[in-house]
Amino acid sequence: MKKITILGSTGSIGVSALDVIEKNPELFQVVALSAGNNIRLLKKQIEKFNPRVVAVANKDHAVKLRETLNVKNKIKVFFGEEGLKEIAAFPAADIVISAISGSAGLIPTIAAIEAGKDIALANKETMVLAGEIVTVMSCKKGIKIIPVDSEHSAIFQCLEGSKRENLRRIILTASGGPFLNFTENQIKKVTLNQALRHPRWKMGKKITIDSASMMNKGLEVIEAKWLFNVNISDIDVVIHPQSIVHSIVEFVDGAYLAQMGVPDMKIPIAYALTYPERIYNDLPALNLIKAKNLEFYKPDVKKFPCLKIAREAGICGGTAPAVLNAADEVAVSAFMQKKIRFSDLPRIIEKVLIIHKVIYNPSLENIIQADLWARRETEKIIERMVL
Repeated sequence: MKKITILGSTGSIGVSALDVIEKNPELFQVVALSAGNNIRLLKKQIEKFNPRVVAVANKDHAVKLRETLNVKNKIKVFFGEEGLKEIAAFPAADIVISAISGSAGLIPTIAAIEAGKDIALANKETMVLAGEIVTVMSCKKGIKIIPVDSEHSAIFQCLEGSKRENLRRIILTASGGPFLNFTENQIKKVTLNQALRHPRWKMGKKITIDSASMMNKGLEVIEAKWLFNVNISDIDVVIHPQSIVHSIVEFVDGAYLAQMGVPDMKIPIAYALTYPERIYNDLPALNLIKAKNLEFYKPDVKKFPCLKIAREAGICGGTAPAVLNAADEVAVSAFMQKKIRFSDLPRIIEKVLIIHKVIYNPSLENIIQADLWARRETEKIIERMVL
């Protein structure tokens, strides 16, 4: 039986992972959970899965959780960054699902790697911010990093059993989001509610906004660079509105392999937890006859400049991807608070990148400082815009 820690258990990935675990009790056991502010849902998860330890965002949440738990739930409750690191390195776990949203997932994921835990990686920011550091560390520790993102899981599966020197190109697919057929003028007028209506996937708000701007795909390009040890120039993006082909690899002999399936995150989650085995699921089968057409288009970077900005930051390297990500997190938060327009996102992020002095071959401390600097600068830019 595989013992599992979930970092970010109340988010969309965490909830889907627990659904997979609940349906396969003979295979999996939850030993640790972490959540941010959704204490009510975390309490329900504790009562159902009976983990040994949990972590929450702060001391107040920890006190509240302890007060509401049944006396039979004899579990340790940690809080804050130190609490996250504690449960990420929890000795009983065999694998850690890293599903905390944003850059907050970096430090606990590194703590899990340092503790020798295999990682089911749903937190792309870990690789965006510190891909080289994480890659070197995982090799030294001899642990596996198995991607959970549907696109990277698809690539991982397509490359299974193949020699890496035979890989020519990676092709990441993107749905195009809710604004695929919008004009540039229409995009300037989109509302928050429109941006949150993704046509294919049910995800958290931040990643849904990133998908609408195609920043998410740009971050995935950087993540793929480190996960699969390829140059960004060998990673292409195509729009695939049906979200059936999750990604494609091209080999040197011209052969293409694609991974296909219904758009449901439970499939890549289950594969990451059982790799190299597969387990049965009760999802509806993919019906290719009903699907009819599978379409592919070149992305329009004039309409979606975030994709181009992210690629350029990835090519630049050093601390640029950390600045890109931090600026995006702050800008998206401002958009969700209706302080700025959707079309302001790329302009703000690009301004921060332009004034940043890149540090190459950065240490973890360099990356953390670049992240903090970018947040402050982004907030200043937004404040000036609002005023």
